[in-house]
Amino acid sequence: MNGAGQSQRSTGNKIVRFALVGLVNTCIDLAVFFLLLKLGIWPLAANVAAWFVAVLFSFVANRFWSFERDPEIRLHHSFLRFVSLGALISLGVSSLSIAALAGTIGVWPAKIIGVVVAAMLNFLAARWSIEGRLVK
Repeated sequence: MNGAGQSQRSTGNKIVRFALVGLVNTCIDLAVFFLLLKLGIWPLAANVAAWFVAVLFSFVANRFWSFERDPEIRLHHSFLRFVSLGALISLGVSSLSIAALAGTIGVWPAKIIGVVVAAMLNFLAARWSIEGRLVK
């Protein structure tokens, strides 16, 4: 058991849980985006709103299911870390990947590379923002 009264999960277990949350999170993001577009919301605004709804779900699911919580990190600090790093990583890495690679390998392959790289970085960022550590 750790300080929060939870049993220790292996890093592999955390990765699997994080990946499952990510899959559900992606579905939420796409569903909210689609719904907002159908309601006539401007695409960029719909994208930001859908991303934020997905980030809220992702934070709650990862905080209470994927990772052990560090009781020293207050909830609002953990949330601010998670959201700010998630924004920088998810939006930044995918945009950089598209800007740098789309001209040579195409938009979708560049987007996929960005998503894969961002997922790996987001795992470390989520672990740091929730558990207060990057590695074991």
